Amino acid sequence: MDSPDYEHFAAIPWCAHHLQGDRLVIATSPSRILKPTGEDALFSQTLNSESTIFRLLQAYEEPLSSTQRVNEVKAFLTLGGGLNGYPNVCHGGLVTTILDEVIGMLIPINQERKRIPGGTYMTAYLNTSFVKPVPTPITILTRTWFTKVEGRKLFMQGTIEDENGVILVRADALYIQLKTSL
Repeated sequence: MDSPDYEHFAAIPWCAHHLQGDRLVIATSPSRILKPTGEDALFSQTLNSESTIFRLLQAYEEPLSSTQRVNEVKAFLTLGGGLNGYPNVCHGGLVTTILDEVIGMLIPINQERKRIPGGTYMTAYLNTSFVKPVPTPITILTRTWFTKVEGRKLFMQGTIEDENGVILVRADALYIQLKTSL
């Protein structure tokens, strides 16, 4: 893969370790691209700078069978001091925003694979547990996975980890497919 996001994380040894594997699919997050409708303005413009979220990259392992769901996504983010709530600590509301974004990455990946129904999904709840402060500047690893799928309901969890694998934040989320589009 040839992109500034990939090159950035591949140059960080602990991130590079996670970016290896024969079945690994690596991509710049689609939310970093502003859509003509204005969709994704938050992550493509507002939070896309050296002082906010400088780099963002997603990765997942391609399942062995095309009938299998992608159950886990990793995302790497480099956060700057423009996200501070306290000196050198990322604002808790932005930490929750980051988790909402990365947990939601599972949805379009699996919709493209036709493993979950198409349509619009919205966050019904996102319960966040702040285990330790998220310092800035920092490069973090987020992990997100399905815990259960029930019809229109997608139950998922996610974490934010530092370079040593220490969990800084945990979240439980429920996304629901809307019956009508927005």
